[in-house]
Amino acid sequence: MMAAERGLHLLESLPACSGRLQADAALAAQTWFRVGGKAEVLLRPADVAGLARFLREMPLHVPVTVIGAASNLIIRDGGLSGVVIRLARGFADVAVEPDGIVAGGGALDATVAEHAAASCLTGLEFLSGIPGSIGGAVAMNAGAYGGDVASCLDWAEILTRQGELRRLGAGEIGFSYRHSGLPPECVVVQARFCARGGDAAAIGARMSAIRASREATQPVRARTGGSTFRNPEGAKAWELIDAAGCRGLVRGGAQVSEKHCNFLLNTGSATAADLEGLGEDVRRRVHLASGHTLAWEIKRVGVPGSRPAVTS
Repeated sequence: MMAAERGLHLLESLPACSGRLQADAALAAQTWFRVGGKAEVLLRPADVAGLARFLREMPLHVPVTVIGAASNLIIRDGGLSGVVIRLARGFADVAVEPDGIVAGGGALDATVAEHAAASCLTGLEFLSGIPGSIGGAVAMNAGAYGGDVASCLDWAEILTRQGELRRLGAGEIGFSYRHSGLPPECVVVQARFCARGGDAAAIGARMSAIRASREATQPVRARTGGSTFRNPEGAKAWELIDAAGCRGLVRGGAQVSEKHCNFLLNTGSATAADLEGLGEDVRRRVHLASGHTLAWEIKRVGVPGSRPAVTS
């Protein structure tokens, strides 16, 4: 059975859902890397109630993958089996409270930081330097510029694979460095972040400094993702990559950034296999040079496609 036929067959077996269901849906254009195969079925749910009902009624053997802004994600060239859930407009609300922010899982991190700043709330400026959405930020304990989600999250509401809505306090999520202990295949639909009153000028200056730092040090205008590898304990990933001679390394249409070598680039013709293969090349070279084994921070999902190109 061809991939498109499999998607249509799966679509016919799924329950109705408020929102949009699409078989054999292209995903590459929705990712920051602009690579990857298709979703067997893509769901853009309209609201929490509809998504909960859909998950409760969907057969449990059908795999579920949740994607947000897809800023820190490589979707492999063979695409994604089962149902891919992408949170859209109905999950992007942001509400300001006297001592915090409540945001939908589809809200952008930078948007949450801007709402906090506009209300003179401090403690969330670091979110302005993290590309992506709130659901993904909670799921991976995203952090940058001296802050992370674990340090400011009050609670997160999730839908389990069985469609149960649960509210988890920060202490129940099992945060560690760039990781959370959320249940597999769950969907973060809303989160509350603690903040405190601050000086508007100081908050604005901090966010301006973060934006300027990103612009100066990261390839923010390229087809890229976030940081590729986690910092090992006591070391910085980019320094290990640089010392291993990987700055500018090329594999097919993928390249290690010259500007910041913990970023991979799609120079225009890369496949997901090029990017993932280049990352594995970097990991091997770093291990040989330093003994450190770099752990991927970028999430890689889906079915492999074509064979990676040869490194040059």
